[in-house]
This record gives sequence, C-alpha cells and structure tokens, in this order.
Amino acid sequence: MAKVSDTLVGNKTKVYLEIVKQLREMITIDGLQSGDKIPSERELSERLNFGRSSVREALRALELLGLIETRRGEGTFIRDFRGNHLVQLLSTFILQDEKAKRDVFETKCYIEMDCLRLALQKIDNKNIVNLKEWANQDNSVNDDEFFYQIIEIADNHLFSRIWSILKEYYHSLDSKKIVNPRQDYLLLIEALSEKKEAKTLSAYYNLRNLSVFNDKY
Repeated sequence: MAKVSDTLVGNKTKVYLEIVKQLREMITIDGLQSGDKIPSERELSERLNFGRSSVREALRALELLGLIETRRGEGTFIRDFRGNHLVQLLSTFILQDEKAKRDVFETKCYIEMDCLRLALQKIDNKNIVNLKEWANQDNSVNDDEFFYQIIEIADNHLFSRIWSILKEYYHSLDSKKIVNPRQDYLLLIEALSEKKEAKTLSAYYNLRNLSVFNDKY
C-alpha cells in the first residue's frame, strides 16, 4: 500500500494532525506509558502508513514539545507529558480543527454554569461580600480569577481540575484576554446573592454573550 504523502493529505499541519492522532491511538492500544520505548521511525512509517519524512518531522516536533525524547543508541521514549506540554500539544496539533475549538469553549461554559449552580447552594454572605469587594477593586476584573473564586465556593475538586485544563486549552487557542464590563460581574454576583438560578444563568449568558444557550435552559 502506498504511503500517504503531504500532497495527498493537503498540508503539513494535516499530516502532523493525522500522525499525532494515530500515535495517540497506538500508545493507548499498546498500553505504553511514560518511560516506555516507542517503535522506530521505520516501524512507525510502516504501521501508520505515512512516509518516513513525515513521521520524522512529526517526531521532531513532539520532541521539541518535550513529549518524547531520543536517547542515542537506545531509541525514542515517551516522556511525562502532563501539564503545559499536553496543552501545547493539543493546541498545536489536535485543536487546529475549528469544531474542536468550539467544543473546548462550549464545554468550558457548561462547567462554569454547573459550578454556578453548586455555588448557589453553598454561597454565604461572607462569600458575597468578598466577591463584591474584589470586583470593585480599582484594577480591571480578571475573568479567570472571578471563576476561580466561584469554583472555590462550589467546592468540587473534579470540576476545578477539569475547568483549569479547559481554561489552559482555551487560552492556548485564543491569546486575546477576556475583558468584560465590571457591571456584568456585579450583576452575576447580585444574582448569586439572591440565590436565584434562572437569574444567575441569565447573567452568565449575558457575560459570555451566549444567547445560543437560551433555548437549552
């Protein structure tokens, strides 16, 4: 069977995307973990059905990201790719797809809404006072810091970890800083203080400009 060429795939970005996707599947199927050796360039070329030059470029890029390491005379090994390296990998190779980018943003929004629901059940007057004081500080309101406080009030460690990862993915895809009017955050805090779910979600939709969600809630 002929090898897939850069021309057939369309461009190098798509070649990287396909090779990385297949490598991830191969690592899962083979049960490989950090520290394990991966097949040689020639073996990968045959197994993944890509030309050796394309496989070589993809491996070189993964090594630059710190996801794999080549040891002279030994071969290529998987490194511990948790944390920022994984974020870089996803943003550089996997999340170039526009639908994947939308999925990251939508999932992040759902997590934030669920955290707001939990916060409604647990928030107290001291939390409200602290949020209002923080939002009224002279410096501009930092969106990440605001939702970090909401997630702290929600007190769900799993949501916190998922949101933190999604936040990093989101920022790696779009370097523009989120800047919303201070009043939008104050309205959301006010809704939380009244412990009204519909009003809280409405304030959130306004903050995120998410009219698309209105039909779902």
